[in-house]
Amino acid sequence: MPTRVRSHAKVNLGLGIGAPRADGFHTLATVYQILELHDLVTVSAQPARAVEIRLTSNERRVPTDGRNTAWRMVELALAELGLTASIEIHIEKRLPVQGGLGAGSANAIAALAGLEAELQHQGLPIMYQNRDWLAKRLELAARVGSDVPLFLIGGTVLGLDRGQQVYPLPDIEPVWCVVAAPAVGVSTPQAFRDWDALCAAEGLTPEASTDKLNKLSRAYASAFAGAIPRERLKAGSSGVLPEHAQGEDLAGPQESALVRTGITSWIQNDFERVVFRQHPSLAEIKRFLADCQTPEAARPASCLLASLSGSGSALFGLYLTRRAAEAACERLQRAGVQVFLTRTLPREPYWRDMLEVS
Repeated sequence: MPTRVRSHAKVNLGLGIGAPRADGFHTLATVYQILELHDLVTVSAQPARAVEIRLTSNERRVPTDGRNTAWRMVELALAELGLTASIEIHIEKRLPVQGGLGAGSANAIAALAGLEAELQHQGLPIMYQNRDWLAKRLELAARVGSDVPLFLIGGTVLGLDRGQQVYPLPDIEPVWCVVAAPAVGVSTPQAFRDWDALCAAEGLTPEASTDKLNKLSRAYASAFAGAIPRERLKAGSSGVLPEHAQGEDLAGPQESALVRTGITSWIQNDFERVVFRQHPSLAEIKRFLADCQTPEAARPASCLLASLSGSGSALFGLYLTRRAAEAACERLQRAGVQVFLTRTLPREPYWRDMLEVS
């Protein structure tokens, strides 16, 4: 019987970028946060004499060949395990394509989780229960993409180097999140080229970047470390919004670590400096999310943080109450912007509810 897996989105709670390195990459420091918003990935596996992969999707823009991250992840895993199998993968897209939400990267890990479950169900030889395989999964994920490994941890995650070095942070209490998915397209390669030009103009060197990002990563770790007692995480949080929690205010003004630690006073996404210049409409959407018409003193009780996610074009806002989040949705919908209402998702329910039960 096929295995269906929730493939969750992520946002970046801050993103620091360094100057271009000699290898052409950029050193990053970021905090990834998993959301309840998700695609669905269905995987089936049958024994076969050779590796056969077939991939389908309800979204025509999703590659259905070896360019797809889910395809590559499964192919690498089978090769590493020394197994052959006939694999079918179906990706039901619910998340924006290329929106800065890590949807394709999450699909890769969802496909891996589905493959592992299928190998176990089909009675095929498996290795993934041992420690060596757990470490190998992270290595394979990094080969597929820089932000793929974060989905092997879930919850709140510190990302360093190219983003592929990932470390679990203490989870924040669940808060409401509004994701804005504008029709504007943002080219990540162009965003990096614009950032490189800005670094050259401002004289930011790779050496200076290292110092800047080291300080930023320590600030992230310090701000999140021990900020949220484990027992205060909402036990009812899951991969989907249960009906009884639809009106729930998930964290009060004195409870959210995003308020207590003052993180939101300094956390930022460096890409906004170049992306907003090229796409002023995205800066306007951020203002809608933050509700800049709200008196300054009232803002902490409304929007905790509004930001671009990754290089965009998706943006997000975090809110203490469902009422504030719904108000942001209404503002954006009146402006003709597609929105999604969701919540942040801690690590434990991320893994507990990843595999859907039929």
